[in-house]
Amino acid sequence: MLKEGVYVCPSRLLLNASPAPPRPSMANEHESIDLRSPPLDPSAAAGHSWFPGPPPPMYSCTLTPELVHKAREELQEKPEWRLRDVQALRDMILKEQPNLRTRLDDAFLLRFLRARKFDYDRALQLLLNYQAGRKAWPEVFQDLKPSTVKHVLDLGFLTVLPQPDPNGRYILCLRPGKWKPNDYPFVDNVRAIYLTLEKLIQPEETQVNGIVILADYTGVGMSQASNPGPFLAKKVVSILQDGFPIRIKAVNIINEPMIFKGIFAIIKPFLKEKMAERYILHGSDLRSLHRNIPRSVLPEEYGGIAAQLDSCAWSRVLLNCEEEFIVEFCQPDPLEGVVLPDAMLFEGEQASGQDDDTFRGLPSQLYYCY
Repeated sequence: MLKEGVYVCPSRLLLNASPAPPRPSMANEHESIDLRSPPLDPSAAAGHSWFPGPPPPMYSCTLTPELVHKAREELQEKPEWRLRDVQALRDMILKEQPNLRTRLDDAFLLRFLRARKFDYDRALQLLLNYQAGRKAWPEVFQDLKPSTVKHVLDLGFLTVLPQPDPNGRYILCLRPGKWKPNDYPFVDNVRAIYLTLEKLIQPEETQVNGIVILADYTGVGMSQASNPGPFLAKKVVSILQDGFPIRIKAVNIINEPMIFKGIFAIIKPFLKEKMAERYILHGSDLRSLHRNIPRSVLPEEYGGIAAQLDSCAWSRVLLNCEEEFIVEFCQPDPLEGVVLPDAMLFEGEQASGQDDDTFRGLPSQLYYCY
């Protein structure tokens, strides 16, 4: 439907509606502000071969025909309407959240639409949660770059297995027993997890397939169980569940000690029913694990036939993307605390005579809403 010159089509109507007629764009009168570095060379930033490099600055769908079909079936994503849906979400942001400082490029907004099955309202709420989390937890997000968590990566607290499972899902392997509270604050682990999620969500394949978590609780004792406590546990769960555009399809727990019941008792109240059902406790039964994650993608440590677990491989992926994260998270905000003139704020006003795609395809480094 049309509302004050903005195409706002609820997702329940979008599934059966005809494509919207061309409409004026409302953003052409506002200049974007370049607070970021020039676009990175994907090949230079990657520095590795087994994980996809960062997306190009101009959006171009990279999904295979099989994944296009999967996205249509599971996420209600229609290729012929994909960019129209992005524009509709962009219009909602410009109209309802004119002062929200966020990226507005196609690739970025698609993450939120896919995570919420192209429900505009829920995608917008997820984006708001994502941005609010970054403001509300400065000890995690301030100066967030791989070099600041190198000690976490070197310790082997987390890694990503190099081969996705048969469903195309990368496996995030967490080993909390590697961490000792006297080594460094728990929040550093959260920073490493968040950087990993940011990297994992870049490929469109992950946005469609989701990820799987494998948590090995070997070596976890009372010192780890009592730290971080309910407050930090709730924050971490809120990020994973309601504040980040990624689909967590399963959480496999292995080698959990007796005290894990106490750990899970802290976490479970914050989990939605659907997410709680995705937690699978295997104990030391590797055969149970193999029924959920095949041996072909697991390292030898977990009864697999892949190579030995190499935590350094993922560390290299992140550290090779240092500049990429500096651009995303470490730029000073010269507008913080400044009252902007009306001419610099998007007010959702209608502008005439421009194509729908005024902002579409702009490099993400330039495409922000202020």
